[in-house]
Amino acid sequence: MRSTCALYIDAGYLLAAAATRVTGTSLRSGIHVEYVKLISSLIDTAQELSGLPLLRVHWYDSARNGVPDARQERIGEIPRVKLRLGRFGMDGEQKGVDLRIGLDLVTHARNDASDVFFVLSGDDDLTEAVEESQVHGILVSLLAVPNLEGRPHGVSRHLIRAADDIHTIDGAAIDDAVVKIEQPPVPCVDEPLPAAAAVTPAPTPKPGPKPGRPATKTPLDVAAAVRQAPEPGPEPREILAYSSSTGSAGHVMPGYDAELSDEVVDGVVARVLSSFRESATPETMATLERDKPSIPRDIDRAMLLDASDALGMYDLDDGVRYRLRARFWEMYSDS
Repeated sequence: MRSTCALYIDAGYLLAAAATRVTGTSLRSGIHVEYVKLISSLIDTAQELSGLPLLRVHWYDSARNGVPDARQERIGEIPRVKLRLGRFGMDGEQKGVDLRIGLDLVTHARNDASDVFFVLSGDDDLTEAVEESQVHGILVSLLAVPNLEGRPHGVSRHLIRAADDIHTIDGAAIDDAVVKIEQPPVPCVDEPLPAAAAVTPAPTPKPGPKPGRPATKTPLDVAAAVRQAPEPGPEPREILAYSSSTGSAGHVMPGYDAELSDEVVDGVVARVLSSFRESATPETMATLERDKPSIPRDIDRAMLLDASDALGMYDLDDGVRYRLRARFWEMYSDS
C-alpha cells in the first residue's frame, strides 16, 4: 500500500486558538474563516513535513444534536475532508469530540491506514490515544497554532511528551485565512444598511471617553491593562491544554494561584464583550437583549475558556462562573 499521511483537526482548538491570536479572546463568532484556504494550508504543511501525500483530513467539531449546520456541511464537502461531529450537552459544553478523535486514531493505527498522523489539538485527553497509535508503528506529530510570540498555544505537556514531535503552523497562514470581524457603524436613517459585516484584517483603535464623562475605565482599557501586566508568581507557567470536551484549559499547574482577581475577571469579560460588540449584527444584539439574563452559549464558553487559560485550570468552580456571568452584564450595561 502507498505510504500516506493523515490529518486530524480538533476544530474547537484550532478556531479558539486562532481567534485568540487574532482578537485576544477565544470567541469564535469574532472571526471570519476562509476554510478552504485554511485547510489547504494545513494539508500543505502536513505533506511538506512528512514528505508523503495526504490520505484524508478528519475535521472534528460539535453540533446541536449531532446535526451539521450550513457551515459544517460546506466543510464536509471540501475534497478529502471527513466531517466528524460530537454534540453539545445541556450545559453548552462539547461532548464526544475528544472521544471520536481518540477512537479514530487508535482504529486507523490498527488498520495501518497511514504512516504518519498529524494531530492538530492541545487536548490532554488524547495522550493515551497517541501512545496506543505509536504501539502500532505510527509516527504521531502534533500541530499547534502559534501565539503572537510564536510559541504553541494551549498544548498539554503530557501530549507533547507522548507525541513524536510538535510543529507550529505558519502564523502567516493563520493570519491570511482568519480575520477579525468588525461591523460597520450604524448608518443614518436614509442610508441603506449593508447586507453583511465588513471583514478587516486588523483591529482599529477605539476612541477614548467622551469629554465631561467620569474618568472610569472602559472594558478595553481594562483589557489593555491586563495584557500589559506581568505574569504573576516566580514560577514559569505550564503550557495549557485545550479540552474539546469541556472547552477549558487542561489541568492545574502546580504552585499556581487559582484565585481569580477582579482585574483578571474584568480583563476576560472586556475582551469577550469587545469582540462580541464588534462582530454582532443588530439581530444578534436584539436577541441578546431579549434573552437577558441568559448568556449565549458561545459567549459563555469563551469567557470560561479564557478564564481557564488565565488561571491554568481544567475546570472552574461555580463561584468563578457566577462572577464572570454577573460581570458580563454589569460591563455590558456600563459600556
